Amino acid sequence: MTRSLSIAVVDYEGGNLASAARAAARAAELSGLEASVRITSSPADVRTADRIILPGQGAFADCARGLESVSGLKDAILTATRAGTPFLGICVGMQLMAERGLEHGTTEGFGWIAGEIAPMDAPGLRMPQMGWNKLNFTRSHPLTEGLGAAPHGYFVHSYALRNTKPDTLIATTDYGGAVPAIVCNGNVAGTQFHVEKSQTVGLQILANFLSWTPETLCDVYV
Repeated sequence: MTRSLSIAVVDYEGGNLASAARAAARAAELSGLEASVRITSSPADVRTADRIILPGQGAFADCARGLESVSGLKDAILTATRAGTPFLGICVGMQLMAERGLEHGTTEGFGWIAGEIAPMDAPGLRMPQMGWNKLNFTRSHPLTEGLGAAPHGYFVHSYALRNTKPDTLIATTDYGGAVPAIVCNGNVAGTQFHVEKSQTVGLQILANFLSWTPETLCDVYV
C-alpha cells in the first residue's frame, strides 16, 4: 500500500489557511496522490510532515511575529527543511524566506533567499499590485513543468523581494520592472502570487510541489 503524503499547512494566524489547504488537497487529487492535508500549529506535525506549506498575507513584521509567537514552530520549520523536507512559501510566506523585511521597521526573515522585502517601485501604477499578471520564466524548474508558455498568477502585494541572487529566481512578473514571482534555493521555494487563487496554474504548481524531489538542500544548510 502506498503511504499517504502528509502535508502541513502552517497555522500562525497568517491568513489564507483554508484556501491553501483546499488547493493542496485538490492538487493531490488531480495528480492521483494519496495525501493528508493538515492545518496545524504543532511543531511535531511540521517536523514530521512530508511537505510544508507556509501561507501568508498582510505585513511581513506581523507575520514574522505571528510565527515567533507559537513556541517551537519556527524551529520546527528550520529543523525539517534542514533535513531536506520540501517547503513552499506563498505570498508573505515567500517573503519570510528572505533575509529581512523592511515593512514596519526591519524584521529578520529565514535568510534562505538573499535580499530584502521592500516597497515596490512602480511609478504610475496602482498599489498594491492586485490581479492577474504574466509569469516570465528565468530558468526551467520542476515546479513550473506543465505551465505552458504564458501562464498568469494572481498577485496582491505592495512589497517585493529586491537585491536577490539571479540563480534563486525561477520566474518574474512585470510591474514597473521585473518583480520576483517564484524563487527557489535547494529544497525551499516560494511564490509571490497566491497559488491557491491562481486556478489551473496554481493547482499545477502545487501538484508539481507535491511530487517534487529536490536534488540539493538550501545552500544555507550546506
